[in-house]
Amino acid sequence: MSNPTVAIIGKPNVGKSTFFNYIVGSRISIVEDTPGVTRDRVYAETNWRGRNFTVVDTAGIEPESSDIIISQMREQAQIAIEISDVIIFLTDVQQGITAADEEIALMLKKSQKPIILVCNKADNYNKSKEDAYEFYNLGIGDPYLVSAANALGIGDVLDAVYEKLPVKDINEDEDNRIKVAVIGKPNVGKSSLINKILGENRTIVSSIAGTTRDAIDTEYENDYGKYVLIDTAGIRRKSKVKESIEKFSIMRTLVAIERADVCLMMIDALEGVTDQDAKIAGEAHEAGKGIIIVVNKWDEYEKETGTLEKYKKEIYNRLAYLSYAPIIFISAKTGQRVEKLFTMINKVAEQNAMRISTSVLNQVINEAIAIVQPPTDKGKRLKILYGTQVSTKPPTFVIFVNNKELFHFSYERYLVNQIRKEFGLEGTPIRMIAREKIEKE
Repeated sequence: MSNPTVAIIGKPNVGKSTFFNYIVGSRISIVEDTPGVTRDRVYAETNWRGRNFTVVDTAGIEPESSDIIISQMREQAQIAIEISDVIIFLTDVQQGITAADEEIALMLKKSQKPIILVCNKADNYNKSKEDAYEFYNLGIGDPYLVSAANALGIGDVLDAVYEKLPVKDINEDEDNRIKVAVIGKPNVGKSSLINKILGENRTIVSSIAGTTRDAIDTEYENDYGKYVLIDTAGIRRKSKVKESIEKFSIMRTLVAIERADVCLMMIDALEGVTDQDAKIAGEAHEAGKGIIIVVNKWDEYEKETGTLEKYKKEIYNRLAYLSYAPIIFISAKTGQRVEKLFTMINKVAEQNAMRISTSVLNQVINEAIAIVQPPTDKGKRLKILYGTQVSTKPPTFVIFVNNKELFHFSYERYLVNQIRKEFGLEGTPIRMIAREKIEKE
């Protein structure tokens, strides 16, 4: 079973982001300072009592009009309803019930989703306990008193979340299935690709409800292996506000990315890489997922000698942070090169989960140091003592050094490139963390 989703909603300034950061803060990936890579993380995976789940912060997801607060709350509540398994409804106990709270509560009750009412900013517990009685009028149940700023009462809320999560199917074995998310902006051909795959050479196909409730996950098996295809197509919403449609699409795509092992980043050959493509691809990169860039509608693109290599160069120029990702040119309509995707998916999933022994890693690092000496600054030279891999998906390395300040980004990038040169790691980001260690230790 894929990880369930828990959404945090509420009007502005009730402490959603503070609450979100406390729950998942240490698990949010470090974001690269690279153009095109978004820094507005609104989701993260966390764990409570041994159960993994994805937490979504709906802060900032509002229409352009900031004057009509009710319309803003309706937008946030609707998104939360559609993508979540459990909803945390965050309110401000000091402010009391507002018209916006009542509007959200009404929508949530209609959704039939499990709702946990949380009264934040309960810094003075005795006073807040009396103030909280008012919130029973929302008709949602017992309010939980918390102070996100002071980390008080959050454990009780997480216990309540745990109790309301969907039942975990202990008999379902997903270990040998590669979860593949087909991502990209609307109308790029995501559904066409899924349909082409499912319509040909399939041996076992069954539909299962997607955790995000916005798509259908499909179990699929062929000669190459077993897969779960996560279709993010149909990410549309009736709205007159263009910006809201885009934000809604991004939100649903983020949840699909979080659940995936490999992301197929689809690009329309006729349009090239757009700003929205860069934003979506940046999310997959930040999340540490395996990535394959899939250029669709290649059969419709006018070609001449050298067109393919020139097009590849343009993609890498636009998405410089994805220089490690392989590119394949397909036609979802005709099926051109679609079958070749599975060989690439298997390879990228394997690379994303690769583990390198400490001894072999340090041999490569020492050879790299011999070729290019570590930098110096004001007479002090960086010394790299040793490195070790601490996790996979993506491969993450800790490098012990004498001084973290001397471990400049340029030298880190050099080491990453040397590791790629030796081990491949095609299609997966690599994370490198510097830690100081006294040499005599």
